[in-house]
Amino acid sequence: MTEQDKENMNSNQEEEKKEEQQTEAQPKTEEVKADTEVTVEAEAVVAEAVVAEAVVAEAAEPEEEEDELTGIEEATEQEIVQKVTKKTDPRKRRKKRDRSSEKGKEASEWIEKVVQIRRVTKVVKGGKKLSFRAVVIVGNAKGQVGVGVGKALEVISAIQKGVVDAKKNLVIVPLLNSTIPHQIIGRAGAARVLLKPAGEGTGIKAGGAARTVLELGGVGDILSKSLGSRSPLNVARATISGLKGLRKFGEVAKLRGLTITEMIKAS
Repeated sequence: MTEQDKENMNSNQEEEKKEEQQTEAQPKTEEVKADTEVTVEAEAVVAEAVVAEAVVAEAAEPEEEEDELTGIEEATEQEIVQKVTKKTDPRKRRKKRDRSSEKGKEASEWIEKVVQIRRVTKVVKGGKKLSFRAVVIVGNAKGQVGVGVGKALEVISAIQKGVVDAKKNLVIVPLLNSTIPHQIIGRAGAARVLLKPAGEGTGIKAGGAARTVLELGGVGDILSKSLGSRSPLNVARATISGLKGLRKFGEVAKLRGLTITEMIKAS
């Protein structure tokens, strides 16, 4: 082989090496380009997420309320006093006081006392149904009193029902000073209660449910005696019926069409 042939061989080998290097370099450059594009997209996504979080945080933060005393240096003394002491309408204050006083009066006017709580049963198709019965007396100690009965599965609800029933059946007691105008016997079922007027300072001579009814009715001096059944409910109802049957001297005179002097002479 001549020297020219050798040189040609060497040149051909160098060209082949260059071509191989170029072919190897092309996929690398493509991979680099792809990586750069991916990184750019990821950075854009991250930037968008950061912006969204910032917007949400701004929306969540409460707006700073303006202080009532902002610009206090520039304001006059009268404006400062008006800001510090908020003037309210006196009519509104009066209304609020009236409402609170009315609520207090309503709450303190009626006195509630539980006379008896019993567990009662009712026979039904699958056995026995247990419930509670409460006998409640309600009065204002000013001439109004009532007896109520409530039944429920719980004691508290039974008492509440009894209070409502008692307020529906209120009786006005005709008082003569601190006692009753005349003697009377009240009846309810098998119970009979004798009520007699008494002098001032005698007090309430009664016991059990009759005493509770008389106390809440506002009677201060009276004599009483239970003559029949001693069931608290029947005794309370008998006492109520006796108080309900009381009449004052003037009412009887009007019913008979006479004056008080004529009634006294006729008696």
